[in-house]
Amino acid sequence: MIAEISVQLVDHMGSDLSVANAARVSMAKESAWVVEFNPVGSGPLTTRSVLSAADTKLLNYLAKHKHFTPFTHPQISFRIKAPIFVARQWFKHMVGITRNETSRRYVDDAPEFFLPEFWRSRPDGSIKQGSAGVHPDSPAWHDSVAEFTKIANDLYTLMVADGVAPEQARMVLPQSMMTEWIETASLAAVCRACALRLDPHAQAETREVAERVAEIVAPLFPVSWSALMGVES
Repeated sequence: MIAEISVQLVDHMGSDLSVANAARVSMAKESAWVVEFNPVGSGPLTTRSVLSAADTKLLNYLAKHKHFTPFTHPQISFRIKAPIFVARQWFKHMVGITRNETSRRYVDDAPEFFLPEFWRSRPDGSIKQGSAGVHPDSPAWHDSVAEFTKIANDLYTLMVADGVAPEQARMVLPQSMMTEWIETASLAAVCRACALRLDPHAQAETREVAERVAEIVAPLFPVSWSALMGVES
């Protein structure tokens, strides 16, 4: 079965205000939200809570001068599904992050696989990583990989049905197999990972994970996100 990369928000704790107050506690100070009034057409006024100008300035100062500990207090949990080769890249980001991943030592149901829309060419010259546009034989490779994936999946299914231990049968499954994990990370750790993986030179499939994470985190922590990504990028 072919599946797509996905990122879901499980839970989150904290806000931009949490970051500000984590910094201000060193001076025994505490900030509060500023309430703004927003007129909506001809109807009644609505309100929203926003970070004060002073706290916005503080968060930008913290990020600029690399005072990252206040940004480690907010926490975000995701449920992420991606192919194994993407997961292994993403898992290189370890500081401030904890993960629990599906294990095929325990699970033997039908695996899912990732199949890209097209195959990319190897870059020219001495560049050892990355890619350079659509490969001219992409359709043929697409069919070949789809056939190979089916063979590997059929072999795995036969082995498990014949009583081979799943922890060994899984060895025949390709790196395109989808895996799933729950990840809890500090805001600082998320921004650090996204800053690296959103770079145009990052692998496209891993960049897709970062893009989906960014879509979730940026609205939750708009001031912190802007401050940290401006520094990291």
